[in-house]
Amino acid sequence: MATAAPRQRRKDARPQELLDAALALFVEKGFAATRSEEVAARAGVAKGTLYRYYPSKDELFKAMVRENLAVHIAESAAQAAQYDGPIADLLVEMMRAWWAKVGQGNAGVVCSLVMTEARHFPELARFYVDEVITPSQNLLGGLIERGIRAGEFRAVPVEATVHLLIAPLLHMMLHEHSFGDHDVCPHTMSPMELLDAQMSMLLHGLLATPS
Repeated sequence: MATAAPRQRRKDARPQELLDAALALFVEKGFAATRSEEVAARAGVAKGTLYRYYPSKDELFKAMVRENLAVHIAESAAQAAQYDGPIADLLVEMMRAWWAKVGQGNAGVVCSLVMTEARHFPELARFYVDEVITPSQNLLGGLIERGIRAGEFRAVPVEATVHLLIAPLLHMMLHEHSFGDHDVCPHTMSPMELLDAQMSMLLHGLLATPS
């Protein structure tokens, strides 16, 4: 029993170790140039072990997207469904939480990776649209529609407003994971300051009776 517990813990950790190894290699070499055996070697396991958890490189990529992005969208949707209060407050809270959970770290790296690789892999691009882009747009669009129905927001074009919410986040993620480690283009202010400025300007355009 004394030796079984550490072995079991190691087994339980393998899926995450494989995802971490795959993400590191996808960023270093690109999705197309990375071979499955390289992922296994980086994670310190045999290739057969990798295939036991993820039968193909595509499945590995999909699991990485679900683990780092789709799960956070589902959490946000559940929060929105239970929320009963001003939609403006919820939008600000969700945008700040989205940056904290997704914009930084591995999730932001996955977004940046998809933007550079998607055009070469249409099936994976469709998967990303179904798992990330469409649910995100539906969530934010639903909140804006709720605000309009409640008289909190004026009758703005919903789809365009969703893009206005998302675009600055994508810009910050690209900056963070392209220039963030270099001094050639440093931030002049924190991402949260930029996000607060964006939401302040947007909400004053959304609110039916700006204060």
